[in-house]
Amino acid sequence: MPALGVAGSILLIVIVLVDAFEAVILPRRVSQRWRPTRLLYRGTWIPWSALARRMKPGKRREAFLSLFGPLSTLLLLALWALLLITSFAVLHWALATPLNIAPGRARLLSYFYLSGETFSTLGLGDITPQSSLGRLLIVGEAGLGFGFLAIVIGYLPVLYQTFSRREASISQLDARAGSPPSAAQILLRWAPSRDPSALERFLQDWERWSAELLESHLSYPMLSYYRSQHDNQSWLAAVTAVLDTCALVIAGIREVSPYQAQLTFAMARHAVVDLALVFNTPPKAPDQDRLPAADLARLRQALQSAALEMRGGRAAEEKIRELRGMYEPFVHGLAWHFLMNVPPILAEPGRVDNWQTSAWMRRVAGINKLNQPEAPQDEHFE
Repeated sequence: MPALGVAGSILLIVIVLVDAFEAVILPRRVSQRWRPTRLLYRGTWIPWSALARRMKPGKRREAFLSLFGPLSTLLLLALWALLLITSFAVLHWALATPLNIAPGRARLLSYFYLSGETFSTLGLGDITPQSSLGRLLIVGEAGLGFGFLAIVIGYLPVLYQTFSRREASISQLDARAGSPPSAAQILLRWAPSRDPSALERFLQDWERWSAELLESHLSYPMLSYYRSQHDNQSWLAAVTAVLDTCALVIAGIREVSPYQAQLTFAMARHAVVDLALVFNTPPKAPDQDRLPAADLARLRQALQSAALEMRGGRAAEEKIRELRGMYEPFVHGLAWHFLMNVPPILAEPGRVDNWQTSAWMRRVAGINKLNQPEAPQDEHFE
């Protein structure tokens, strides 16, 4: 038993340190399945998302889902600390480290107390080891505890800075693509500028955003669970709207060169496919066609009214369908996993942007409606 305790404790310490290194420091995708971080997120997200699926779609469910990202991050840090404290406590117990306590006292609980105050760098000194090996373990655990606190101090700001950069571009997309974003609105709102280079710069910015999304969310997959400020926005909706726009431009918007659209399409699809691999979400066929023939005809008509000519014919339609088939199954797989909505290609008429309304405006409108005098009830009033 002592030998098993020593071996198991050392193995658990190594596993936690490697897991923390891979999650915090290693800037690349980690494919190991049996690691504390992956087990924690799979073990908590499955019941959390199952409970969310039982809720009616809306603000209440979105608020519930938005709690998972921050809470899971704190839970991960707490799990690492608990595993390290437990490992050192069991290691002391297996080595029978002598302590300055009265004989007959519960030694395992004393080891846990010693490990906890050492890891948290409290250093109360009421229980201390009486052997050289025990003191060496104390020094090692105190060093790990200090390093763990440094990780917490440095890790959380990095996460939130990355999240803020991601959300800043998504917020800017509101006025450029609508709420939720759609490819049709991106093209229709760009059309009045009559400047092809403006759309190319827009796609270039989103090529860079997609690259940052790929790099940051592969290094810190927990960021994918952090949801946007508004219910009708998300990182998945943003990248899907950009992919839709690139597909339409490549298939044939005569006024725009397809070169930048091809580059942005490649980068955005790379991000979507790699994230699907990270979260093990297989491609999923969409429940319904996002651009049926009737909507495609409406899209052509809307673009034509904005002085944009979209190539017609079977070849153009097949090209759009081919390009959409390269990313839509992965997008729908991620949407099902994260419980996010896939944005439409052609926005619903009458939708207003987030910047055009607010809860306060709706409240004022309701008050004005209540204060409005009623129309006279006369039999000759029409």
